[in-house]
Amino acid sequence: MFKGAFAIWRRDMLVLRRSILSELVAVVAYPLTIYLAFGIGMKGYIGLVDGVPYSMFIAPGLITMTAVNAAYSESTWSLWFHRKVQFTIESYRVTPISVSEIVIAKIMSGFSHGLVKGLAVGLVIFAITPFRFSPVNLLAYLAFLIPGSALFSCAGVICGTVMDKPETIGKVEAVFIMPLIFMSGLFFPLSSYPANVISWIRVLPTTSLFEGARQALVSGGFPLASALHVAITALLAFAAAVWIFRLKMSE
Repeated sequence: MFKGAFAIWRRDMLVLRRSILSELVAVVAYPLTIYLAFGIGMKGYIGLVDGVPYSMFIAPGLITMTAVNAAYSESTWSLWFHRKVQFTIESYRVTPISVSEIVIAKIMSGFSHGLVKGLAVGLVIFAITPFRFSPVNLLAYLAFLIPGSALFSCAGVICGTVMDKPETIGKVEAVFIMPLIFMSGLFFPLSSYPANVISWIRVLPTTSLFEGARQALVSGGFPLASALHVAITALLAFAAAVWIFRLKMSE
């Protein structure tokens, strides 16, 4: 089953390889600017947050944000472009490649983009800042980053499948995706929320993702409930992505 998915994924990775340098320069610029402006520029005014310097508090979130944003963007725009402009999806359908393999391939491509670009931002932050962590913590962090990137990649596949206009995709990202990221404790602790709001914020899988990833990378903790929340949501999103894509292709 996965032979066709791997072939499509390999094609997407060859496309990424041709433009990898410009892609990495573009993707590193935004989170690095935020880190320099807030993590370094504001640290003298903010002090400690949850017992750690503010620059260390936001660093894991910026790495995670880069990865999930890249996963979502690649899945959305790649699928939309191949469906509405190049009509590559139609070409795939006349081959032995199944609908499920196409979805899996696009999710894998988005996921791979997310990991590569998240790693690039992490290496830059690690190189030019005092942010450090134990190598053991990286394993716990990946337990959040991998399903988190897969979750956003699935969301991207859904958007790229059901939306026919590129401006609609941009609106969804501005109205839903970015607020989900920024409301999840990327730049501030969840304790900043009013008591009657925080319970709703904790329901969001992005909250479990960013909070769990930060705890894993900074302190080596592993909040199991948060990890399960992200993983289960990613599995549900995958099932939804396959079902919606099948439905769209049957029209």
